[in-house]
Amino acid sequence: MPVTIKDVAREAKVSVATVSRALNGLDSVTVKTRDRVMKVAAEMHFIPSSAARSLISRRTQTIGVLLPDLYGEFFSELIRGIDQAARAHGLHLLISSTRGDAAEAAAVMKSLHGRVDGLLVMSPHADAEFLSRNLPRNLPAVLMSSRATGGVLPSFSVDNYGGAVSMMRHLVGRGHSRIAMINGPEHNFDAQERLRGYRDAMAQLVPGTEELVLQGDFSEESGWRTGNQILALAQRPTAVFAANDMMAIGCLFALNEAGVQVPGEIALAGFDDIPIARFVSPPLTTVRVRIAELGSMALERLAMGIEHPERMSASPQTLRCELVVRSSCGRPQEGLVLVGSTKVR
Repeated sequence: MPVTIKDVAREAKVSVATVSRALNGLDSVTVKTRDRVMKVAAEMHFIPSSAARSLISRRTQTIGVLLPDLYGEFFSELIRGIDQAARAHGLHLLISSTRGDAAEAAAVMKSLHGRVDGLLVMSPHADAEFLSRNLPRNLPAVLMSSRATGGVLPSFSVDNYGGAVSMMRHLVGRGHSRIAMINGPEHNFDAQERLRGYRDAMAQLVPGTEELVLQGDFSEESGWRTGNQILALAQRPTAVFAANDMMAIGCLFALNEAGVQVPGEIALAGFDDIPIARFVSPPLTTVRVRIAELGSMALERLAMGIEHPERMSASPQTLRCELVVRSSCGRPQEGLVLVGSTKVR
């Protein structure tokens, strides 16, 4: 049978309450008593019950993280940032993905009631109405890359629109006008903003030029598939802008299979700057999103809101992007140049 707190109290010849206070480091226990309790607990291999601690503190020391997916380097980097910040606060993570399904997202959010102290939410369905129906009442939450507006909850997002416009300025500045866009999932907030940036830039920078938007889903396979669609066109674009790096890499593979030179025949760019982007051949020009920082900042805001609810401001925060120029769009520029509100490196 597992050792209980009563066993430790009996062996240490103190009350159960004294053992509890000693294990929790409270000042109401003398140093001598605390040392004796800790020694006995160690000798008996006593493991405190997290459930019992939760009943006393009304905290689980656990944060729920709701994501649309767990696959790929983007989510790996996001979780890495969340985890680093959580560890610094002594918090654990309970992570769930919904594959973009609204009913599953709602079920997960409801199931977390009483199991977590707070919730990080990245979901294409997280608008004000969805949150009001499904977010447990009084559960602190922070949104990431959400379309919810109007000060519903604290939120962190990326300047997807500005990043896309800056990439388009760069491609047009390289002499391209026939520029194709591989879009992400139709209902994804980031994808919608990147597509809006592409369309506005096309209208402003190369007016009269027809748009070419192909539908992807942020996966390498969809990049490969749309790359083959581009290859089949009678008049191919001279540049392709993928809404994320995974699709850009899939497209690069399709172009390489067909013997099409990148960037000699078609320039290629992505979005996110996942770690692998610099190691493909040619290295990928992309828009850098500080993915791990997005996760860590959201966790920090949530941790502060749990400890100090009165400071839980609902103001949104937008993280700037950086345009990273590598050889998939031609010879990289030297140095650091400002492009609109972003940086070219």
